[in-house]
Amino acid sequence: MSAYVEVTDLRRRFDVSKPWLNRVIEREPKKYLTAVDRVGFTIAKGETFAIVGESGSGKSTVARMVVGLLPPSGGEVRITGVSMTDPREETARRRLRSRIQMIFQDPYASMNPRWRVGRIIAEPIRAFNLIQGEAAIRARVGELLGLVGLHADDSKKYPHEFSGGQRQRVAIARALASQAEFLVGDEPTSALDVSVQAQILNLMRDLQDRLGLTYLFISHNLAVVRHMASRVGVMYLGRLVEVAAAKDLFATPRHPYTRMLLDAVPDLAHVGRARVPVSGEIPNPIDPPPGCTFHPRCPLANDRCRAEVPELHAGVACHAVQEGRA
Repeated sequence: MSAYVEVTDLRRRFDVSKPWLNRVIEREPKKYLTAVDRVGFTIAKGETFAIVGESGSGKSTVARMVVGLLPPSGGEVRITGVSMTDPREETARRRLRSRIQMIFQDPYASMNPRWRVGRIIAEPIRAFNLIQGEAAIRARVGELLGLVGLHADDSKKYPHEFSGGQRQRVAIARALASQAEFLVGDEPTSALDVSVQAQILNLMRDLQDRLGLTYLFISHNLAVVRHMASRVGVMYLGRLVEVAAAKDLFATPRHPYTRMLLDAVPDLAHVGRARVPVSGEIPNPIDPPPGCTFHPRCPLANDRCRAEVPELHAGVACHAVQEGRA
């Protein structure tokens, strides 16, 4: 399958320095935080690619750069062959905008509390001038609400009148209102109860099958990723350390960090199996350790790991795996 989304050598640095006068007085240099470092992956049409990792690994920063909410410091994102950063492709990028939408972690924070739901869902339709006439727009809003399991009369309500799961359904309906083909979900179910999470995930899968949607799914919940993703990328401190088909990654994880994450997931099928407990925390990204940034927490680390940054090779970035020690 040809790539619908292509991310190449994506990087993002944030300037976290103190104000100029403070640095002059205290004689301190500028400080930079590398949130994303040389990340690259592709997503095929109709596929769900998930990115997982602990908090602070750079998952949400990647998502925001892919949809264009945050400019990258380096690298490139192409969607259907159109660059999201090249100023020479601005016209093509404007035509593409309606086909890209984002579903945020907190649906209530992403909605105007003073607007009724009908107006919220209709906003992309009006912004992209997709349908003419108020009656036709109202009919389309009712159709979208029905598509996500709500009633057309719910368009008259305000966001605070819905439960968390219902608000996320409204957010999905708003994303679909612009005739989107590529949806980026930034932990779209992490703020919901477990039973409601399952409903939203099943809805997203049903919509994908029905409409041929392509997903970039951000999550720290491996059980959710196992249910949703066809391929998975594991991030650690701004870098992808493993990329594999979901069934392969969960059956035979290769990177020590991936194994550590999977060992932390409760699984009745593996009761009694020896597990490696999660140890340590992600290092300070302003001053990361040299070499492989996972080496302070890795049971397989050697001198090479402490000095040399491993490249992503055959889907894994680990010296121990490449040397046959893992």
